[in-house]
Amino acid sequence: METNVQRKEVTYAQLLQRAVWILGQRDHGTEELREKLRLAVARKSLRETSSQFWVAEETVESVVQWCTEQGYLNDERFCQQFIRQRSRRGYGPQRISQDLQRKQISSSLAQHALRHTEVDWQQCAQEVAEKKAGRHWPTTYPEKAKLQRYLYSRGFQSEDIRAVFENISS
Repeated sequence: METNVQRKEVTYAQLLQRAVWILGQRDHGTEELREKLRLAVARKSLRETSSQFWVAEETVESVVQWCTEQGYLNDERFCQQFIRQRSRRGYGPQRISQDLQRKQISSSLAQHALRHTEVDWQQCAQEVAEKKAGRHWPTTYPEKAKLQRYLYSRGFQSEDIRAVFENISS
């Protein structure tokens, strides 16, 4: 039994429409957008059993280039927004840097954005510690060590954690 599956190429216009829709939801990094566009084509192939869709790599690159030229796609803006968002969720600079690397943002761009952000990391660590500890501030060594490990796991640096404990004891 032979199945007749047609191979169809996704056009530039279709891919551009999808890219603009994706970027309309929130900012994305360049590599993240490329992956989402490829994934959208793969999902389209899975949904339609009579056709198999594919996209040329040049088409993906053309769409990404157009989005960059039009200002829809900007890695610096994405970094700044990502840093603000993740810091509001209680993450420190080390964790945010790792998350940006997972999103394939260059290390130099991520470090530059982290250095020039307006986030007060000591204040952020203080707020996270207060939220974690609640009304019961740690008094014993094991309790303090537990809070310290928690702040490290959230990506805060040792000087920020040290400042939290200096504020606790004063």
